[in-house]
Amino acid sequence: MATCGTPPSLMLTYAASTVHPQDLTPSILSFKSKTFSYPPALGSGGERKSNKGLNLYTQKEAKFGTCSVVVAAALAAESEVAEESEETEGGDAATATVAPPKPKKGKAALLLKRDRMRSKRFLEIQNLRENKQEYDIKTAVALLKQMANSKFVETAEAHFRLNIDPKYNDQQLRATVNLPKGTGQTVKVAVLTQGEKFDEAKNAGADLVGGEDLIEQIKGGCMNFDKLIASPDMMPKVASLGKILGPRGLMPNPKAGTVSTNIPQAIAEFKKGKVEYRADKTGIVHLPFGKADFLEEDLLVNLLAAIRSVESNKPSGAKGVYWKSAHICSSMGPSIRLNTREMLDYKLPLNV
Repeated sequence: MATCGTPPSLMLTYAASTVHPQDLTPSILSFKSKTFSYPPALGSGGERKSNKGLNLYTQKEAKFGTCSVVVAAALAAESEVAEESEETEGGDAATATVAPPKPKKGKAALLLKRDRMRSKRFLEIQNLRENKQEYDIKTAVALLKQMANSKFVETAEAHFRLNIDPKYNDQQLRATVNLPKGTGQTVKVAVLTQGEKFDEAKNAGADLVGGEDLIEQIKGGCMNFDKLIASPDMMPKVASLGKILGPRGLMPNPKAGTVSTNIPQAIAEFKKGKVEYRADKTGIVHLPFGKADFLEEDLLVNLLAAIRSVESNKPSGAKGVYWKSAHICSSMGPSIRLNTREMLDYKLPLNV
């Protein structure tokens, strides 16, 4: 027989609320508590003790008998609920059918999220090169020309990641490079000067020439030029244009070659293909080195000139490995990684 002390309140509540007399089985209703016999007590004193023990036993037996019936009823009800829940789950599992997921089609099936935003043309041409593979400079230029198949003539771009931190003065990089084969673009040059140099600038092929009148036009919004060259004597007056020209990268600067005493030479250099470059806040240099319709040899000459310029203008504060990575690409094409060691050691053929 299962015996227990005072049953927990939760079990009593559960049994009282869920078990009814008509639900109990005959075996439970005919349940009787087992009685125990005490040995006969010795002597008159033993009779009194045995009477007290017998009374105490009778009370406990009544109490434990009632407890046993309640516990048995609770266990029977719990087993019935468990059987019903198993039958319900079994029926649901048999009737429920899991629909297979629909296969993704088109761009949605691509693994990389950035590829889902690309055009079909881009996804096709990026398969022409291996991702994260380093190419020699000649093969990379040939791939660039092959990938530039958009409806307009794309610009050939170079992107160099350098081991510098421009927030320090001794690690800033800003210089110019003369591309031997030109940029393939028509550059409009404006000149701020006065006196005799006014006529020299016009004869050298400047598109706009002026002094204080040109300064007033720029303040009024006249910005139809690509480069602004100024003579040193005009710089105090040009200082008032800093907020206008600075964000556009047009402010004359001696490091960029746009402040010069030899105005005709400066105009000729920018017309032929002089390019200004600087490292951004992450230490990356971006510069164009021609057009995609250039000959491969011409692109090689311009690219090597840009590489030599970046190497020769290495900041004094740069420590360790200077070149981290180098990539080239067209305006609308994927990047091509260059082998930096081979790039720095590459020499042009004698016939180029």
